[in-house]
Amino acid sequence: MRSILLLFILVSGLSQAQEFEFKDIDFRKADSLALAHKGQYLDNLPVLTQKLTADLSTDVEKFRAIYTWVSTTIENDYGSYLVTTKKRKKHAKDRVAYMAWNDRYTPKMFQKIIKEQKTACTGYAYLIRELAHMVDIDCKIINGYGRTPTLHLSHESLPNHSWNAVQLNNTWYLCDATWSAGSTILDEDGPRFKAAYFDGYFLADPALFIKNHYPLEAEWALLPEPPTFNEFIEGPIVYKESFIPHIIPLSPTVMRIETIKDAPVSFQLQTSKTFDGNRLGMSLFNGIANENVHPIILQDQTGFALKYVFERSGLFDVHILLDDAIVATYVVKVKRK
Repeated sequence: MRSILLLFILVSGLSQAQEFEFKDIDFRKADSLALAHKGQYLDNLPVLTQKLTADLSTDVEKFRAIYTWVSTTIENDYGSYLVTTKKRKKHAKDRVAYMAWNDRYTPKMFQKIIKEQKTACTGYAYLIRELAHMVDIDCKIINGYGRTPTLHLSHESLPNHSWNAVQLNNTWYLCDATWSAGSTILDEDGPRFKAAYFDGYFLADPALFIKNHYPLEAEWALLPEPPTFNEFIEGPIVYKESFIPHIIPLSPTVMRIETIKDAPVSFQLQTSKTFDGNRLGMSLFNGIANENVHPIILQDQTGFALKYVFERSGLFDVHILLDDAIVATYVVKVKRK
């Protein structure tokens, strides 16, 4: 009885899919099937796919079971990450050579998934695609750039990430099983993978997804007017915690801004979900200490504006918060008048 209760709790946590997509679909059955077969060997992919999808009636449920299974079963492999990082550096000035190497390396990485159930981002994307194709769901690997708080990108940066686009009900959607699976922790004992399923990257809104995923081929941004690469790398840092409540930083459009002392600065957030504006907050980091501050919070039909007057000059990391979790970061230089 205890194991059944635990499975129900896990499924309930997984099933908080983005409500603005497929809002009438209940994913609990798909998630339950994925968790029931967690750890299943990969030596027979058709059998695995049959177990995951045979009892599901719609393509979106079938893809959900595949996505959940991959994200909760496959570990992120730091060793594979180091291999690809080394190759990126070797081919730093030759993108064509790097992509050719990546195409040759992907099948080898897939063999490692089968043997060890570990991989890097390319392996996650490859496995998602292969399993989706087995149930006649069109799915593609998208190569591009992933942007994180600790990874600084420039115009010379090589592609560093892979994710998927999937066609459901004649519409393309974006997802990232690597970032849904968990994170790699680096400590004194060496790298270790911390499994922690995150639902926000499943069929994500392209307008939010583009804030930390930039495809090599602009069409796979799935936006009528995608930003330029320069706009992407100069925009604010957007964290995964912005995806579940669906918070999109609109302005300022760049991460680094300047203002003068005692002048108000407004941070505009768009959201398609309704929540209490009192959950929003702001903290300032001056390089030494972090301080929670209290901006004026205004709400309209599209979202929220956080207005704050900087009373001291200096350089500040400005963190936009929701329930004390960082959703976006700006860097503000405050000059004397």
